[in-house]
Amino acid sequence: MARQRATLSQGATEHGAKRTTAMSESPAAARHVAPVGLRDRLAFGVVRLLGFVADRLFARRYGHRAVVLETVAAVPGMVGGTLQHLRALRRMKSDRGRIRILLDEAENERMHLMTFIEVTQPTAFERGLVVLVQGVFYNLFFLLYLTSPYTAHRLVAYLEEAAVHSYTEYLASVDSGACRNVPAPAIAINYWKLAPDARLREVIVAVRADEAHHRDVNHRLADRQI
Repeated sequence: MARQRATLSQGATEHGAKRTTAMSESPAAARHVAPVGLRDRLAFGVVRLLGFVADRLFARRYGHRAVVLETVAAVPGMVGGTLQHLRALRRMKSDRGRIRILLDEAENERMHLMTFIEVTQPTAFERGLVVLVQGVFYNLFFLLYLTSPYTAHRLVAYLEEAAVHSYTEYLASVDSGACRNVPAPAIAINYWKLAPDARLREVIVAVRADEAHHRDVNHRLADRQI
């Protein structure tokens, strides 16, 4: 059990250290787990549909896209952590480290949101969209996790794959000059321990590394068929 917990939490224990070394240019950004079976294909199909809708709503306004999507991305970890907590109580058994991993993921995604709010101020439409989408997604994901934790974690993993791709495009947009490479917000400098003169580019690289980490953790959790 200790070995299993150590494996699951490997990324979590490295996560804090990663904040100081998250400047890696390629956090296995192209990694993709091919869907196998109906549940995988269903999860992957839902993510592709959500990506299509996001593309139509935000196009290449990556900052606005990040603000809206990070409010949704912070939901699965909180839902999963809560349900894993209740499950451990019912069974009177160890959660094998899953609760902390999932709650840390939710907190990390919330910090992404707090960062991009400093970079891009959401419009009134986007704020209304957040309320609507978050309300619907929370309840649907709660029911999904109750009925099939496997599918729920695979869905999150595919969402994170899409997030890595989106932040890679955002990074390319900054490098090309299409998006301004503004100074990094103070909240980002403190959280990821960036240099005092860090810019948006360093923030995007750090966020992308976080998303790659969440992708890998959720694929592992799905593979264990919780």
